Amino acid sequence: MKRLEQLYEGKAKIIYATENPDLVIQYFKDDATAFDGVKKGTIVDKGVINNQVSTKIFQYLEENGVKTHFVEQLSDREMLVKKLDIIMVEVVLRNVAAGSICKRLGIEEGKQLEPPTLEFFYKSDELHDPMINDSHIKTFNWATEKEVEILRAQGKKVNELMVAFFKQRGIRLVDFKLEFGRHKGEVLLGDEISPDGCRLWDMATGEKMDKDRFRFSLGNVEEKYQEVYNLVCGQGK
Repeated sequence: MKRLEQLYEGKAKIIYATENPDLVIQYFKDDATAFDGVKKGTIVDKGVINNQVSTKIFQYLEENGVKTHFVEQLSDREMLVKKLDIIMVEVVLRNVAAGSICKRLGIEEGKQLEPPTLEFFYKSDELHDPMINDSHIKTFNWATEKEVEILRAQGKKVNELMVAFFKQRGIRLVDFKLEFGRHKGEVLLGDEISPDGCRLWDMATGEKMDKDRFRFSLGNVEEKYQEVYNLVCGQGK
């Protein structure tokens, strides 16, 4: 499958058209950003790692009944996916308190959240992805009521599957974001699932293994991304 014209470039990926109008190619970059683009940098081989980690997780989710946009991995940095009409609602699942929920609610980082929380955010870089609820989604026609039910149900199912997936590899899944889109009448999981969009902590040490290392200048960013890759994509996993 050949890359044709560039359709879109985001902070972490470039989307290219293909000969098939229903399929596009995601190219994963090494660029890293934080705090809505205020902090910028490069994480060496991040694109390679995120592509392969996402491939492994999408395949796992598909095997367990979650419909995704994934078709196949084309190269170290390229993934063939179904072209989606993106739903402008991000779904965030939280198993452990970290990040914005601590600031909003005054909760200490590391508190186990039982049951896990599910939050919606409006997908808008200009507005800094504000938190929204079902009423906003309905009023502004960002998704139908049926689609909201699907986002909530699929979000919870993906969380249960991924908690188990990472636990088997000695990783604590703290929180993560999901994006969905429409394709031929179905709602599919899209984007990527990688250390860029998940908070991952070492279960034994509590050490952060995700983009927070870049975000807060903790050091050893490439090493921790590589460790996640080894644990997720290593032989026998």
